[in-house]
Amino acid sequence: MSTHHFTRAGRLPRTRAVAATAAGAAVVLLLAGCGGDGGGGGEATDAEFNDGETGIVNPSDQTGGTLRYAISADFDSPDPGNTYYAFSWNFSRYYARTLLTYVEEPGEGGTELQPDLAEEMPEPNEDATEWTVRIKQGLTYEDGSPITAQDIKYAIARSNFGDQALPNGPKYFQDLLADSEDYEGPYADVTNPLEGFDGIETPDDHTLVFHLDQSFAEFPYVLIQPQTAPVPPDADRGEQYQSQVVSSGPYKFDGEYRPGVSLNLERNEEWDPETDPTRRALPDRIEVQIGVDQNEIDQRLVNGDLDVDLAGSGVGPAMKGTLISDEESKRNVDNPQTNTLRYVNVNTVVEPLDDLACRQAVMYAANRDSLQRAWGGDTGGDVATQIMPAALPGADPEMDPYPSENGEGDLDMARQKLEECGEPDGFTTSIGARADRPSDVSTAEALQAALARVGIDTEIKQYPSDTYTNTQAGSPDFVHENDLGLTVYGWAPDWASGYGFMSKILDGDAIQSAGNANISELDDPRINDWFDEVVTVEDQAQRADIYRQIDERAMEQAAILPAVFERTVLYRPSTLTNVYYHAGYSMYDYMSLGTTRE
Repeated sequence: MSTHHFTRAGRLPRTRAVAATAAGAAVVLLLAGCGGDGGGGGEATDAEFNDGETGIVNPSDQTGGTLRYAISADFDSPDPGNTYYAFSWNFSRYYARTLLTYVEEPGEGGTELQPDLAEEMPEPNEDATEWTVRIKQGLTYEDGSPITAQDIKYAIARSNFGDQALPNGPKYFQDLLADSEDYEGPYADVTNPLEGFDGIETPDDHTLVFHLDQSFAEFPYVLIQPQTAPVPPDADRGEQYQSQVVSSGPYKFDGEYRPGVSLNLERNEEWDPETDPTRRALPDRIEVQIGVDQNEIDQRLVNGDLDVDLAGSGVGPAMKGTLISDEESKRNVDNPQTNTLRYVNVNTVVEPLDDLACRQAVMYAANRDSLQRAWGGDTGGDVATQIMPAALPGADPEMDPYPSENGEGDLDMARQKLEECGEPDGFTTSIGARADRPSDVSTAEALQAALARVGIDTEIKQYPSDTYTNTQAGSPDFVHENDLGLTVYGWAPDWASGYGFMSKILDGDAIQSAGNANISELDDPRINDWFDEVVTVEDQAQRADIYRQIDERAMEQAAILPAVFERTVLYRPSTLTNVYYHAGYSMYDYMSLGTTRE
């Protein structure tokens, strides 16, 4: 998922029904002063630096109060069926329940799957080409009307199928489901929106049967996606559904979502906690302010005027140094290692980067030391020389096909590659970055300076986060028209395997006209074949070896320039309760949070 998406070191979630075929043990899953209403969050606690990485800080069952979020950009969309940012997946659980979800606890336990809407874990047939999911009885929407299996099938259809399918988010169901090649999506025939959608069978109101076109041992991970949150067809308005999503969770929209301004939630009185052991629902109200400058968010967190930075990617560079260097402030800081890769896409179609040697020149000229410093040095991340995070099965931390002294770049090799691609004096291209993410911009600036050393001149072009994946970097047409040969990006696993991490950013079949995550547009036949093969392999060690080969081949093709495996600097006000870093979402678990403020 685009950081997006989830997961970090740990192991693959356990499922009772698929222990023999699912992936086995592995790793999982993609923000100084005084004043305010509590001076850093109120009364002091016994918490210390990084306690929230492996334990729960300020455990409490206290209910009530308002939990206050802010974000410098905006949601890609609060519609659960139209989102691919990790924070959106995390936050949407306030009002959108999915078939499966993660266990609510810190450490490796948080990477285990458990039922949410589902009554039990999915049941596979013998060759894992058919999966049956039964949903709980008595589930209702915010208006008291029943949630049915057909509503979940409809939700998946609107996100995955047809020319009018929602643009944001992965299309795993489109890729995996059988007998749906000719289905044109629910908007093609509004009178019979599910006619011809045979990949999912609903024999009754509480059963879904997923028919896959080939065996897929990792399928249960797909069922944690927000796309499986039910949508009543009569309420659907396509992309405008985001204005007033119909709730299946403990909170509902209080008024409409106001893009660029706010999103407020209040309690959903129709939610039945007896059917939902994963959501604590402690606050009475959730408020999100949108478009707040990052430096202001950081200051308000420390002052106690704000509870959570919604983006979940840590404080900005200015506040990071202050918090880490001050021992008292540091007690309210967590600095977890995530499985998020921060990197630069090297487009394989934009000239002259369509020539492998020109792409390799970029790889050799890059200064990995300055790229790490752009992310805040050691507290910001660990230098990355491969694509897969080290904890994922098949990852090779020793992989480094573009070595250099002190990580500062091999300029002689870069110039040699420029000669090979017919650009001995260098060339010009553009670097795309998200304007509201300071570390993204710093990464672009560091790369710009490094490439200039060998005559590669670049222009940095900045875009807003909320449209970046869909409209700019994620639109191949836009990339080509604006000469975005290089784009700063981030990625965390949709689930903890090489497939869950790499398929959407490296498989040629994943390239799409909007919301594209394979921004390098890598379409390598060997890699594509490996992705087709690996989903049918039951043996974990064999799958891991294929994932290693994919990583190695993609690095050889110079489609991705890894920068760092991110460490975030997260600040938790002392009034925030039940705070812990969730391995499944690569940030704090928003569902567990409460507040001690009045």
